[in-house]
Parts: sequence; structure tokens; C-alpha cells
Amino acid sequence: MPLTLASRLHKYQDFVRPTTPVSSGRLTRVVGLTFETIGCKAPLGSLCLVESMNGPVKAEVVGFSGENLFLMPYEEAAGILPGAKVVPQLNLEGIPVGMELLGRVVDAVGNPLDGKGPLKASARLPQMKKNINPLTRRPISEPLDTGVKAINSMLTVGQGQRMGLFAGSGVGKSVLLGMMTRGTNADVIVVGLIGERGREVKEFIEESLGEEGGNRAVVVASPADNSPLMRLKGCETAVAMAEYYRDQGMNVLLLVDSITRYAMAQREIALAVGEPPATKGYPPSVFAKLPTLVERAGNGGEGQGSITAFYTVLSEGDDLQDPIADAARAILDGHIVLSRHLADSGHYPAIDIERSVSRVMPQVTSLEHQRHMRAFKQLYSAYQQSRDLISIGAYAAGSNPLVDLAIQMLPQMNGLLQQEMHEIVPYDEGLESLVSLVGSLVEPEVAG
Repeated sequence: MPLTLASRLHKYQDFVRPTTPVSSGRLTRVVGLTFETIGCKAPLGSLCLVESMNGPVKAEVVGFSGENLFLMPYEEAAGILPGAKVVPQLNLEGIPVGMELLGRVVDAVGNPLDGKGPLKASARLPQMKKNINPLTRRPISEPLDTGVKAINSMLTVGQGQRMGLFAGSGVGKSVLLGMMTRGTNADVIVVGLIGERGREVKEFIEESLGEEGGNRAVVVASPADNSPLMRLKGCETAVAMAEYYRDQGMNVLLLVDSITRYAMAQREIALAVGEPPATKGYPPSVFAKLPTLVERAGNGGEGQGSITAFYTVLSEGDDLQDPIADAARAILDGHIVLSRHLADSGHYPAIDIERSVSRVMPQVTSLEHQRHMRAFKQLYSAYQQSRDLISIGAYAAGSNPLVDLAIQMLPQMNGLLQQEMHEIVPYDEGLESLVSLVGSLVEPEVAG
């Protein structure tokens, strides 16, 4: 007898509904960062409370093997005894979101860190959200003013673009992020400080972000002494908050410092539950999570806003072939490389124009702007290619007219690329500086 629609639906619901009820269990083993339990029935990603002498410890289900569940604690687990009771918690509230969070600093799960009292959030949302259909996204067509003239004129960023900020340690990544938060024309700023030193978190909020940037920003901080699970969640919480503001029709600037720490946190979790390493110690799940995280940013559909995202990528030993740097470069819409050589010479921001690129710049700038940008790069590259000869006095004046002109104009070129930490240069002003500098090198466009 053929099945009716109602009976088919009933069978489908039976299939997707868990057949084993959620139940408590006991802790059997603690290995490194991982708790192993038996008898506990809970789905992946759910929260559990583990009994301890110091009160309940929050832990999340990150894997299972047979009847055993693997949990990862949110914080340092002290006072836990063998056989401790593990109780699943399924009534999760989600992370707080809303305009009330602007000017606040929260941790990876939305708890306030700034001592300004409890949060009064207008809504709560899950950290993970359904992916956007790529065909419903609006194309990137408008430039975003970052307040940094080197970026606005030479590496123009579009609203909804995902950019990588590649650099080693100590070359000015956080300072550049702070400059963008103060100078951008975005409606809302969401900052995720993931795996940073605790000292740097406070310095970024007070010095780099400042009062001007902080009033329209929400900061999610998960410093280096947090558990890998909290560092992972901190990044996802920042992205989820940015998604909420985008869905309200706002243009959001999302800054994540750094996506490398996010990848390292996932590596710690994956290795702890037994996933084999693949590339330089990174398991395959790391390279699966990176595009999932990045693709959540960008333009929304009709009636929604945009998320313009900057992800800092740590290049160990200034090596851009690091596995995470290589993977990030492939999934982002461009990259800004910070040079240690420029930083050591006092050139800030230390942006290496020759190695940096914005893939959507042709979509958000005029042909005239692009021609001036190319003229500047040709002039700047001509000097860099002959720099060694010039520095030792082996270059003969008159050998190459372009190099001669580059030597003459080097101070003005460096002036365009350099900017004080607290200086804000609007988009139009940066473009005017570029045109006035290399306008004589660009042939006038002939009307067809």
C-alpha cells in the first residue's frame, strides 16, 4: 500500500529525531585538554557541566568514539575528581547582540569584561548561522573609506570585501587596525582579539581603538591564556555579531586579530581528540573551517548591509608560505603585506605595496584611478629594483630615465605611503594626493 504524505513526513521526522535520549554520565579520563566520559548522551557542540570541588565546569562536546564522549573545557579545570558527574545542558541562550553592545567589551560567549555592568541585549543568536546563497549576495560596487591613504589610494577596499593582513610579529598590525577603526566610514565596527597577550588587549582598546572608535565598536576578547575552545568561540562570536548588524542593513567593519590563532586553537582541539596531523602539524579540519569562517563575511542580500572584513595572518619568520598564510591568501579577496624591513626603517604603516593587492579594486574605482595607481607602482618598483645599486653608488645617472625620476620623487612617494598613527586621511584627499603626485606620468585619456 503506498505511503500517504502524512506517513512519509512521520517517518522522516522519526529519522531526524534523536533515538537516544540525552542523559548524564561520568568522567572516566582526563588527557591533556580533553575530558573523556561514559554514559553521557549529548550531541556534538552541546554544553555540559562537569562536577568539581570548585563548582561546575563548563565543557563542550567536541567528539566521540563509540560510547565515549570527548569534552573540551571552557576554562582551566581544577578540582575535578575521577568519576565526576557530567550533565548535558540543552537550553542554551545564545550570544547577546544588539545596539546596546556598542562601546562594550565581551568574552568569547558574550559575558562583559569591561566592568560596566550587565549587558542589556535586545536579542540572542547562535554562534553558527546558515550559509548565504552566493547568488543572492549583492556584488561589491562601493569603496570603503579606511582613513589610511596608502590603502585608499593604492589598495582600495570595497564594501563587503574580505582582506588579509599578512605580517610577522611586531611590525604594526594592531596599530594599522586601530587606524582603520578610527578612520572608517562603516556604521558599526566589530573587533575580535583572538589569542593576543592580555596586555595587548587593554592597549588596543585604550590606545589603538580610542574613545572615537570604541563608541561605535564592540570588542570580543579571548586572550592567549584562554582555553583553545574559548579562542575558537571568540572568533565565531565576533563573526556572528557582525552578521547580526549586517542583517539589520548596516555596513560593518569586522577586524579579526588573528585568524592564525583561530587555526591554532582548532589544531589543539583536533589533535586532542585524535585527528591526525596533515600539513606541518595542522589537521584537515583546520583547512575546512577557514573558508567556512571567511565566507560568512561579505555583502548580504537585498535590504541587508555588508561586512567588510580584515583578518590578520601571522607569518612565522615572515614566511608567506606558511600553511595558514597560504590557505588564507587563496580564500580572501586580497592581501596587504606588512614588511619588517620598512618597519625597521621607521616607515609606518609598513605596507609593502609591491607585494600587496586588492582583487576587487577594479570594481570599485574609476579607470583614471587605476591608471594613476599603476603609474605610481611602476615608478616605485623602478626604484626598488635598482635600490642596491643606488645605495652603493654603482648606479649611473641617466642610465634609466624612469629610475632617475624615481630617485627624484622618492620622498614624495614615501610621503604618500606613510601616515601618523592618529592621523585620518579621507578617501578623496588620499586620491587627490595620488593624482597630484603622478598625474604628469599618466597620459590623458583620448575620447573615442
